[in-house]
Amino acid sequence: MANAHCNLNDCFLCRHSIPEWRPLIGLNKETKTFKKGKPVFMEGEPVKGIYFVYAGWVKIHKKWTHPRELIVRFAGPGDVIGHRGLGEEKNYPVSATALDDSTICFVPSDFLESSFKANPNLTYRFMQFYAGELQKAEKRMRDLVHMEVKGRIAGALLEISRLFGTNPEGYISLPISRQDIASYAGTTYETIFKTFNEWMEDTIISTSGKYIRLDKPDKLRKEIMYDS
Repeated sequence: MANAHCNLNDCFLCRHSIPEWRPLIGLNKETKTFKKGKPVFMEGEPVKGIYFVYAGWVKIHKKWTHPRELIVRFAGPGDVIGHRGLGEEKNYPVSATALDDSTICFVPSDFLESSFKANPNLTYRFMQFYAGELQKAEKRMRDLVHMEVKGRIAGALLEISRLFGTNPEGYISLPISRQDIASYAGTTYETIFKTFNEWMEDTIISTSGKYIRLDKPDKLRKEIMYDS
């Protein structure tokens, strides 16, 4: 996967720019490869540009209560990362780490600004993207505050399955650690371990190493309830 190269057609920047602008994108972007577990950028680092995922998966996370972290979202092919650093604060407020071997295009801030000025549709689409991200972030915060822990874990598993898809055996196609699931659900590894054991006994889920299969997704959906 890490040997893939951007074809100037698939990433967010390329899709929403006029065709005449794409050769300039090719001249100004830098295609980078990241091995599984390697950071793309770190929380607190100065912002130098923005990233567009071409292949692979990345987790976006931030420091929470020491030593825990909170996974804000997952990003895959076609997604934008690093956009949270484009405001007045010139340091990344989150980190990004490759979940598998990934190919990512980097675009420096000055060229991104020129791209917005030359491509009104890109600017409009980026505004829509920001609005959608804000809505998702608000929902995530509501879930973390008002949803029972089992509901948060169930929601995390359903969302991960939706994003990553499943293999022919029905397992979520990307292996994901229990700690990452805990960080996404806003809970602890110990709670994930206990809940998984309960759900495996009830044949709601099954596991094979880090691979997870949702055998009774309807049961998981019933767990997603808010506190009154």
